[in-house]
Amino acid sequence: MNWIHLVSWFFGGAFLANAVPHFVSGVMGRAFQTPFAKPPGEGLSSSTMNVLWGGFNLVVAWLLLCRVGSADLFSMAYAVSTGLGLLLMSLILARQFGRFNGGNAPLEPGAGR
Repeated sequence: MNWIHLVSWFFGGAFLANAVPHFVSGVMGRAFQTPFAKPPGEGLSSSTMNVLWGGFNLVVAWLLLCRVGSADLFSMAYAVSTGLGLLLMSLILARQFGRFNGGNAPLEPGAGR
């Protein structure tokens, strides 16, 4: 294993994290932010566009995780590199999407829902 495999697995985890909200929102029939909306990353795209964008991210994640290097699921280096990419991208996405979906300022306890 060399450093390029670790970088590939890190970004594979990041693409996997990005695939989840888009694919799930699309399958649920909900509009969600994509890079193709106006303004990019802030406006809403259709559920169909989100399924396509989520699917694209899944394909890229698979290529980076399974086709670059020898993907040994029980390797500590593989798990740590992929996990760090997944965690870092998840935190970035939580802040980004939270700006538009109310996740950065949750309701106070007892507030009407």
